[in-house]
Amino acid sequence: MPTFHCEYCGTKFPSVANLTSVPCYRHPNGPNKGKHKLYEGSEKSRYTCKYCGTTNTTIANLTSIPCVRHPKGINKGHHAPAL
Repeated sequence: MPTFHCEYCGTKFPSVANLTSVPCYRHPNGPNKGKHKLYEGSEKSRYTCKYCGTTNTTIANLTSIPCVRHPKGINKGHHAPAL
């Protein structure tokens, strides 16, 4: 059974419909100010931040850490997984 991940927080959902119907606590506009966004990349053993190259074993762990090269400024946003 496939799982679908949120690009912002890494939460897993059983369907895209479930994923896109729930507010995301790590949404870029603020906690719960937008819906989860589907991560469109493939399942990987390590995920890489598209801004700085930091890696982690899960999207949830990667996106939980502020990024020093985030476009909004140093530590003003979280890591974002590359596709």
